[in-house]
Amino acid sequence: MAASRLDEIDRKILAELQADGRMTNVELARRVGISAPPCLRRVRTLEEQGFICGYHAEVDPRELGFEVQVFAMVGLQSQAEADLSAFEARCRAWPLVRECHMLNGEVDFILKCVAPDLSTFQRFLTEELTAADNVASVKTSLVIRGAKDEPGVPFDILEARLSQSA
Repeated sequence: MAASRLDEIDRKILAELQADGRMTNVELARRVGISAPPCLRRVRTLEEQGFICGYHAEVDPRELGFEVQVFAMVGLQSQAEADLSAFEARCRAWPLVRECHMLNGEVDFILKCVAPDLSTFQRFLTEELTAADNVASVKTSLVIRGAKDEPGVPFDILEARLSQSA
């Protein structure tokens, strides 16, 4: 398990930054119980090792005029690696596609899409997504409301697993 390479302080740093990536290094150091210079060194090491992938502001799509959120389940004609990679590259180029995940089972990919309105999403669906090379089928589900949207990982479960294996 990758998390077992980290000590308890590293995991605390990650948990704190996941909850609030804008805190100062001094505040982070205080929360994890070490002084600021070694805390900063640890954060830089966690970044270099790929445990921290970036820092982002969480924005409210609806406040910005993106009223429509849709999940699109995409089936491809071919699942050859070159075709899968080509579809993933295409998804990265579509601004309305915010997430793209390859699945196992009868659906090849699920896409999380946002749009300012239904007509914009419909144009994307008919002119780009369903028209894309290798796309065999697309089924969509419009999000009515969200009950939970929590990025990251549950550190409390990670800590419980690590303490059980110790």
